Parts: sequence; C-alpha cells; structure tokens
Amino acid sequence: MDTQTIQENEEQEIGEIFRIRREKLAELKGAGNDPFTRTKYEVTAKSEEIKSRFEEYEGKTVALAGRIMSRRIMGKASFCDIADGFGRIQSYVRRDDVGEEDYAAFKKWDIGDIIGLEGFVFRTKTGEISVHAQKLTLLAKSLLPLPEKFHGLSNTDLRYRQRYVDLIVNPEVKDTFIKRSKILSEIRAYLDSKGFLEVDTPILVPLEIGAAARPFITHHNTLDMDMYLRIETELYLKRLIVGGMNRVYEVGRIFRNEGMDPRHNPEFTTVELYQAYTDYKGMMDLVEELYRRLAFNVCGSLKITYQGTEIDMGHWERLSMVEAVKKYSGIDYAAWESDADAREAAKSHGVEVPADATKGTVLAELFDAFVEDKLVQPTFIYDYPVENSPLAKRKPEDPLFTERFEYFINCMEFGNAFSELNDPIDQKERFETQVAKKRAEEPACRAEVDYDYINALEYGMPPTGGLGFGVDRLVMLLTDSASIRDVLLFPTMKPVSE
Repeated sequence: MDTQTIQENEEQEIGEIFRIRREKLAELKGAGNDPFTRTKYEVTAKSEEIKSRFEEYEGKTVALAGRIMSRRIMGKASFCDIADGFGRIQSYVRRDDVGEEDYAAFKKWDIGDIIGLEGFVFRTKTGEISVHAQKLTLLAKSLLPLPEKFHGLSNTDLRYRQRYVDLIVNPEVKDTFIKRSKILSEIRAYLDSKGFLEVDTPILVPLEIGAAARPFITHHNTLDMDMYLRIETELYLKRLIVGGMNRVYEVGRIFRNEGMDPRHNPEFTTVELYQAYTDYKGMMDLVEELYRRLAFNVCGSLKITYQGTEIDMGHWERLSMVEAVKKYSGIDYAAWESDADAREAAKSHGVEVPADATKGTVLAELFDAFVEDKLVQPTFIYDYPVENSPLAKRKPEDPLFTERFEYFINCMEFGNAFSELNDPIDQKERFETQVAKKRAEEPACRAEVDYDYINALEYGMPPTGGLGFGVDRLVMLLTDSASIRDVLLFPTMKPVSE
C-alpha cells in the first residue's frame, strides 16, 4: 500500500471518529450534560507530586484534572492514564465506587477527553502509584483523535504546525520549553545582579536603517506612513546610555525578512545589553561568566553535549581575526603591503573576492572560508576590520581594525559585541557610507540614516561596551536541539494550501 493510500485511509478514519464523537457530544448536550458549560474545577494535587511524595499522599483524597491518554475497560472496573500537564498517573475506576450511571458514562468517554478526577491515593498490587476514583467529571470533549492512533506525531512539519498536539503526545517537547524559560530567567537574574536594568524599546520603527538585514514593512493608517518591524534593539538602547541609564538590557523580539533554515527564523529573540565605562574586553568577561553560569545551572555541568559533540563551557579561547586566519589557513595578514596583495592571496587560495576588495574585506572572506567551521569549542574572535563593523570603535593603535568580537560554539556564531562607537562625526560618516552602498546595491530600498541617533551622540555618550546574542541558538545549544524550530513554540510556517 503506497503512502498516498495510507494517508487517504487515515483521513477517512479520522473523519469517521470525528463524526462519532460529534454524535456523543450531541447526546451529552441533549441529556443536559454539555461538558463545555463547565467553568471551574478545583485541583488539589499534581501527578508528579503524588508520585514523588507518595508517603505523604497515601490514603489521602485528592482532586486532579487532565487528559485521558489511555484506558482499559474490564467489566465492572477499569484503569485509565491521566496527563495533567506535570506528568501521568493511573486511575482505578470501579462501578461500585462512582455509581452505575457515572460508570456507564465514563465508558463512553474517549482518549483525549479532559476530565476531573477525585479519589484517594494508593498503590496497586503491581506496585503502581494510582488514584482510586470516587467521582469523575467530564470537563471538555475531544472531537479529534490523538495521533498515537496513527503511529504517533513524528512528522516534524506537522509537529511544528500543530504544536498543541505535539505537546500532548510528545511530553519531552515540553521539557525543552521549560528549559528555555529557565534559561531566560537565569539570564535576567545574572544581569540584574550586575546592576543592569531591563527596558523595552519600540518594535515599530519609523525608518529603514542601512544595515544589511531586510525589514518587514507595514503601514500606520492614522499617521499615513510606512513603518518597519525592528531588525535590532541597539540604537534605542544606546540612546538610553546617552541619557544616563548606564547599564541597560532588553530581551527583545526581532524581525528580519530573510531566508529560513535550521538556524534562522524570520522572528527570533535576542538579548542586547550596554554598559557605560567598559569596553569589548569587559563584554568578553561577561559572556564567559554568563555562559558558565547557564551551563551549570541549566544543564548541571560545564561540559555539555551538543549533537554528539562535547562542548567545554568552562574553557574559552581568544584569538584575533588575524591570528585565527593565520592559525587555520597559514595566510599572514602582516605580509600584505597593499589591497592588491590581499586579493592575490585570496585568489591563490581559491577564495573569490570583489575586484575592489580591501585588505580588511579579504581578511573577513578568508575567515569565512577557513576558520568558522573549525571553531567547535567556545572561541572569541576579536579585532574585526572596520569595513564590516559600522558601529564599533576603531582600535586607537590600528584604525584599520575595530574593537569588536564575535563568539563561536560548535562552528556557529552566537553573539556579537563592540566597544561602541561614540564619535558622532565618525558615526555619521559610516552610516552615510553604509546607506549609500545599500541604495546602490538595491535601488528600490528605502534605507535612511538615523540622524536622531547621531543627534543623541552629539550630546555625548560615554565609553560603552555593548553585546547582543541570540536566545534561540543558545537554547538550541543547552537543550541539544538540532533546529531552531525545535526551540520556538510556534515557528514561522508556510500556510497549508486549502
């Protein structure tokens, strides 16, 4: 039997189950027992608590609520498993205890129905901790069958589209999102302990900046103007540094109208933070301390495993981009006397670069070609060429480079940090160059210089260290998840054609 025939048969069976369950619901409503009129059920215990603290609960009457996940009817007595959002627990249901009428009704209930259960805690002859039912209440009727009926919900596309079902039948998925919440709590706790203040900045912004990321465009009817979903939180946060809020951070949703793959989703979460009177080296120290804390508090060890590779979060290497390129390719930046020398070096190593590429541009291209896929263990790469760092401060001793770093784990970039550029004249020139370049490359784009940000800098911004990192990739790492969609409750998906 081919796949299409199997799918058609399953759809027919699901349709038949839906019809039968609708009839059962109509029967309940006709008898005045509409389950959807229930508004409250008092829960006094959780399955996980009962199992972990059985000695305290044994013999006590409890009330639980949850979904029927399995059921075994055996004449005058039955067993069913209830999932209450904290785990599963077995219930023993006997006709003589709940009454003949309620027991007959219980036998008509379906897998997936949500019920309230009142009874006392005991251990069966086989040793399983259970609740001996004394009263049952149908709280909501499930009209569609759970996927176990059809060999489980294993199709990843369907799992992402129907996360609500995924969470029901694959309880380990919930653990990932519990851990995600813990990661965010730990990040906030760490930054709060360091004197940072959490703030919110606008999601709808009035202009498209010159950065490479492509924004989503919307329209404000009252103001009759196009607006953009933000592609970063940086410029507003640094305005706050100007205003004297010396340590700020935001856990922010970011939107970029770009491609999708296992590492990218059009909307994602970042943490950006800015600290006055420090530099990018101060941000390096912060990253190391934060990531060690996260690994230990969330995973229980500084050594974690990601997709079969052991990662030591307790050891971080620090290399300049020049050092990294030389280490992994043998190409020495110091040997180039001109841009032409750099282009020739790239060509001789099979790396294509633009005809007008500068030494800095070539260095960055060589890094992409020879270095990034070698950075398995946590590594800081610092001192980036000024050509690709429009917001970073130049190195005083070598203005061709900036005080910037990115850090890599398992050959993936996790964050980006600068000694922030606070010279308004230099910043204005870089922004105008960036916007002009983008407009030349994409004539239809509407990129503009954020002159209000320049205006803020003209009031004076202190020396500042800034850091931004993606929460979703961090959660992937700490939950051993292969795809960003595994750590987003509702990832962006193309609608299914009707």
